Amino acid sequence: QVLCTEANTCQKNNKDCQGPGIKIRMQQLAPGFVQQIQVSDPSCVAPGKAWKSPCKACPNGMTEEEEIQLTVDIQAGMRHGDTIKFDQVADEAVGHIPGDLIFVVHQQPHPVFRREGDDLFVEYTISLLESLVGFSKALEHLDGHLVKIEKKDVTYCSETIAIPNEGMPIKGGRGSRGMLYVTLSIEFPRTFSDKQKTLIKQAMAA
Repeated sequence: QVLCTEANTCQKNNKDCQGPGIKIRMQQLAPGFVQQIQVSDPSCVAPGKAWKSPCKACPNGMTEEEEIQLTVDIQAGMRHGDTIKFDQVADEAVGHIPGDLIFVVHQQPHPVFRREGDDLFVEYTISLLESLVGFSKALEHLDGHLVKIEKKDVTYCSETIAIPNEGMPIKGGRGSRGMLYVTLSIEFPRTFSDKQKTLIKQAMAA
């Protein structure tokens, strides 16, 4: 809502108006005793001024609808709860300074990655064989690029690999990023054949 462009021509004098929406009324309590009370009156638009209705210059009243377009710039690295403010673009009213329009960033959960501050956490499953002899894998990141995950020795259950500069962008950090923590889980076979058991025993005994 914005003020009618001809709003000034639709005002009349009213000494009882003390300000926008405020009117002073005299109330007699007893003979010789008068109390001055403050009441709400939406027709008051300024001290000594009231809205003249109807008014040909502003047939829709004090305010009218106006469509504006705003571009909300989500900066890389913004966090849940961060705000973006547009000064004085809220609804206008006679005698009042328009308020601010504030957008609050709401971060939706991701099915694979979990964010804590500027860091990202993800779980990655490897086979039992890979946990024993090492592996080299490619993890698809949020933006589609591949991150190399590699180990050349034994991996333990829930072991975590820390990869620098692969987390979330740091707001105002000139391209720097947080950490990416990859927690490895091991998928064990349900059963082994007798031949497999023999080979495992021979390998482990060597």
